[in-house]
Amino acid sequence: MIAHYPSVFRAPLPAAGLRPLTPQVFRFTAAAYSPPPLPPFRLRPLRAVAGGGSPVAGDGGKRATPPPLGAAALDFARSNFLPLALIGGIALALLDPTLGCLAHKYSLSKYSTFGIFVISGLTLRTKELGAALQAWPAGLFGLCSILLFTPFLAKFIVQTQFSPPEFITGLAMFCCMPTTLSSGVTLTQLAGGNSALALAMTVISNLLGIILVPLSLAKYIGTGAGVSLPTEKLFKSLVNTLLIPLILGKVARETSKGIAEFVDGNRQGFSVISAVLLSLVPWIQVSRSRSLLLSVQPKAFAITVAIGVLLHLALLAFNATALQALSCLKQKEESVFASKEYSRAVILVASQKTLPVLVAVVEQLGGALGESGFLVIPCVAAHINQIIIDSILVNWWRQRDRQSTNAK
Repeated sequence: MIAHYPSVFRAPLPAAGLRPLTPQVFRFTAAAYSPPPLPPFRLRPLRAVAGGGSPVAGDGGKRATPPPLGAAALDFARSNFLPLALIGGIALALLDPTLGCLAHKYSLSKYSTFGIFVISGLTLRTKELGAALQAWPAGLFGLCSILLFTPFLAKFIVQTQFSPPEFITGLAMFCCMPTTLSSGVTLTQLAGGNSALALAMTVISNLLGIILVPLSLAKYIGTGAGVSLPTEKLFKSLVNTLLIPLILGKVARETSKGIAEFVDGNRQGFSVISAVLLSLVPWIQVSRSRSLLLSVQPKAFAITVAIGVLLHLALLAFNATALQALSCLKQKEESVFASKEYSRAVILVASQKTLPVLVAVVEQLGGALGESGFLVIPCVAAHINQIIIDSILVNWWRQRDRQSTNAK
């Protein structure tokens, strides 16, 4: 029980004379007798420590405890999910191709591509479309790089002496292809690039590729070989696997506010789903080609893989350097070529080449340029390598963005 003593709360007496005590004397207010204000309490900024360790204080002498091994492994897997998924799919296909061949039998790769573009439509904001229209110079450069500049490399690659010669011919044909149907868009989204610009370059390059790819192959590789493309079949395939799912996803986003809010609140989860769907493509391709891959001499295959890696690195370097040079032309205001979201979209999409179109071309050739299986094998490896290399590049970009954000 708390006892209150009136003497503690007695009001001060007047200097001249004494007055009788009254109840009003004992009245007081919280404001009149409140203690003086304390100085403001400030929190010192603390550095977050992975794994829940103690923060390092400047005068406390505490040291950050290292994260547990399991937490560190989980953080590594989360940061490098896409390349790990791709490598895991390839390893699974090499160990046991049964499931991959079954997935190919039921055209699972087509459904996975369909799903990727539905997600692209769901996550595509309208303002990104407007930004993509404003960045038309960057998109135009990307299209020229895909369909005009990079096919020119085929002229030099085809002159390389190699055994079997189909490996080099296949890589030269790979240079003449349009960009990938799904991986470029998915990686652009993960890298924080403008996905609308990536989608525009993907759709337009593949549509124009129906006309330009046969011309490039005939000029640089198959002069007089009667190279042709199944134009109607490829056009229907592009509409079914790119445009229709993209429109469905975008319409669902625009017609339902709840769907749009759910997608925006779970973008990380949708990115993971896109990465899983993307990893199905190399898993199925390696499963289909496993027996043929194992029949190739390891040394010849390793050299071909190395050439494919160098080819993709050369495309990345060319596009990055060209964008850097173009960004210097505009001094008064920021150029679209210097913008991070546009440059990343162009670098990723313009540096990749598609495998399904090449397979369709090889089937139409009927052995005119060599054994079909040997033409496709180096391109399968190059297709997988470019996705792995670009996923590593995307992870590096994302880590650099996080460090920049934390520094601010």
